[in-house]
Amino acid sequence: MTNTQHRTPAAIRWLRRQLADFAADCVTAHRKLAELQMSPDRQMIKPGTVPDSYAEFLFRTSGALRHEPSARSRASR
Repeated sequence: MTNTQHRTPAAIRWLRRQLADFAADCVTAHRKLAELQMSPDRQMIKPGTVPDSYAEFLFRTSGALRHEPSARSRASR
């Protein structure tokens, strides 16, 4: 076997890994975008303002909250 034949499977594995990572990043970005677009705060007339009442505060925070990974899992990447 030549040296090129040994590198080809490794190159294919590397490319597959890169494509899988890209697809995973796209899925994560799409999920985060959907969460942000569907959040109750985005549906308000003035989304960046402070809530006028406690009931409005509860409504704004009633949507799904995005889970951020722990520091340990971020450091392991």
